[in-house]
Amino acid sequence: MLRNSIEEGTFEDMFFAVPAKGETDKTLKAAKELCARRSAIRATIGREARKASRIERAILSLNGNVILIFERILELARLNAGRVYPTYEWLMEKTGIRRATVARALGILEAVGFIARQRRFKRVEVEGIGPRYKQTSNAYRTMLPARVLAYLPRWMRPAPVPIDHEQHHADSAAETKAMLATLSCRDFAKATVGGQLGKMLEKFGAAIDRRDSESQLQTQPLIDSFNHSSDGVGLVGQHVFA
Repeated sequence: MLRNSIEEGTFEDMFFAVPAKGETDKTLKAAKELCARRSAIRATIGREARKASRIERAILSLNGNVILIFERILELARLNAGRVYPTYEWLMEKTGIRRATVARALGILEAVGFIARQRRFKRVEVEGIGPRYKQTSNAYRTMLPARVLAYLPRWMRPAPVPIDHEQHHADSAAETKAMLATLSCRDFAKATVGGQLGKMLEKFGAAIDRRDSESQLQTQPLIDSFNHSSDGVGLVGQHVFA
């Protein structure tokens, strides 16, 4: 079993993401545009007399085979509501590309940020002594990473957020933070966490609130502002720095 593998059927609901309408087409168009702009990116690096960054090296590795593999993966994402787990053999059959080239293409797509992949294994029943687990196909999630947007033409980038909208968002976040700071532990858990975990944390917060409330009802110790002495009690014996 390969390192960092997760058992099949235990994480996919949290890993996969349903693409929005038109999202896969937009992502494929961005990948093709990056591939077409490799010469311009290479020229810019040479003109600035510097080494290519990590993301630039990944972009410069894009080629027709990589785009073809990505197109098949995006097609699965669109048709299967984001649930993508093809085998190498399936990708080889659909693209006519050798296994080593498929593996290299997937590595490039991951380096650019177009895909996230997770190795998987499954349990197998065997008689007698033998491995109880078997490697199965990887799971893939497709993305259009923000780090590549700077290398795309301006018309392909999302419109910038208006300054007043950013300020409104910052003010709203500050107000929410201030409001949450006034809540009890129970109410904080209720307001920020949902589901079964939220209910458990809500009960835990209520217990903390009760403990704090009970501690405030206990008799407080006599403060050190008063000092018994042969001359008197109370303010007579108070420390000068109290």
